[in-house]
Amino acid sequence: MKISLRPKLTVVGAGPGDVELITIKALQNADVVLYDALVNEELLKYAINAEIVFVGKRLGCHAYSQDQINELIVSMANRYGHVVRLKGGDSFVFGRGIEEIEYAQKFNLETAVVPGISSALGVPATNGISLTQREIAESFWVITGTTADHKLSKDINLASQSAATVVILMGMHKLGEIIALYQKNRTDDLSITVIQNGTKQNQKKVTGTISTIVQLVKDKEITSPAIIVIGEVVRNILELNSYFEEYLEDEFIYQNLNLKP
Repeated sequence: MKISLRPKLTVVGAGPGDVELITIKALQNADVVLYDALVNEELLKYAINAEIVFVGKRLGCHAYSQDQINELIVSMANRYGHVVRLKGGDSFVFGRGIEEIEYAQKFNLETAVVPGISSALGVPATNGISLTQREIAESFWVITGTTADHKLSKDINLASQSAATVVILMGMHKLGEIIALYQKNRTDDLSITVIQNGTKQNQKKVTGTISTIVQLVKDKEITSPAIIVIGEVVRNILELNSYFEEYLEDEFIYQNLNLKP
């Protein structure tokens, strides 16, 4: 049994109920894995016997179009068997998962879903941001910054007029437009944070206000992939210890005390 060397609290989200609803549940019996650009490639080691194919899309760089990915799913399934379509975050939150399932069902493929934690929820949480902190925010919006026709979502204009926390995904290339909307619709200088590579060891974060964030992002060289969180809850960011720093520190302590679990 691991001996605790100092008082510590870990608050754990257990997911929607199924104890196996984590990504490796699907990976371990995959014959083919088609994975996206935002997927941590360390996960691929769990697909021990699978054919691995990168099908990621980034701004200005598409390995495959969506139509080609749909066709690849069907052809790979018919050739090899179980195809796992591995996406960053949750496949049904701006992930086009429903489109791929609908296409596969047209060809009588069996389909299933293993939900994931969306970056819209997981990244703020691991950075000490409560999207619905009591007495501060009663709701939150999750909005795409860039629509299918490469324009700024009209929902951001509506969200900027509310008291809700606003989480914007895929919005870094529209940051100037987003800030301009907030400055047009509000007189208060709301808090805002931008988090790049959230939850990873190379995460970068900058926090400011509507009036300062564009320059701060430029100074800190924050780029995509990143999420934008706007609202009063950002003022109350908790300073959380890094999981990775704590893990490495624990390993060092146990090795030196010969107490390695």
